Amino acid sequence: QHGNVVHLGERDCSLQRRHQKLVEESPCPVLDPKTRQAMGEAAVRLARAANYHSAGTVEFLLDQQGNFYFIEVNTRVQVEHPVTEEVTGVDIIQEMIRIAAGERLSFRQEDIAWRGHAIEFRINAEDPDQNFKPSPGRIDSLIAPAGPGVRWDSHAYQGYRVPPHYDSMVGKLIIHRNTRREALATARRALEEMQIEGIATTRSLFLRVLEHSDFINGQVDTGFVDRYFGQR
Repeated sequence: QHGNVVHLGERDCSLQRRHQKLVEESPCPVLDPKTRQAMGEAAVRLARAANYHSAGTVEFLLDQQGNFYFIEVNTRVQVEHPVTEEVTGVDIIQEMIRIAAGERLSFRQEDIAWRGHAIEFRINAEDPDQNFKPSPGRIDSLIAPAGPGVRWDSHAYQGYRVPPHYDSMVGKLIIHRNTRREALATARRALEEMQIEGIATTRSLFLRVLEHSDFINGQVDTGFVDRYFGQR
């Protein structure tokens, strides 16, 4: 409302199943600085042109030549917003509330500095070994991972019953470390430490994904999961 539109960098959401995101990370492993700047500037221009006043996400598709194409705007906070919060230090929810109250942003574009690498894993109540069959039911035991660089956002608890009527997400595991290599190592440790009994979850899938050379090298596309971990 005061003309101060700012972008907070990109998130790579290529690892999907049936066009539903499973893993998100920032920064994108294959985005070069020039393209990153151009993409951020394009998002800001779009927000200004639309006279948009809130937090939101502009989605682009990146091809193998480094060209990017506009897909859509999500005029809300997305599930993967903690990834951006971790690398920028910006509390997106707090800023969104301030905007709604008519306040100015508490920072400028030049204040934004990206630190380290963050990855989010969506822990869904689905069975990867049964073609991702939904797995609602009672959580008999829940041990959340912890430790340096580990964040667990969840509403679930031991005894909680996952209903069959809504989104199957049980929680979000967010990892933030100095480098992507360190983030991947911490993610493996955190996923191994996590225990959710009574229902099947995507935890086992992510442990396999973390061992795949294409993912380790950041060479994934939106068909990666279906191609390597689909019908079993």
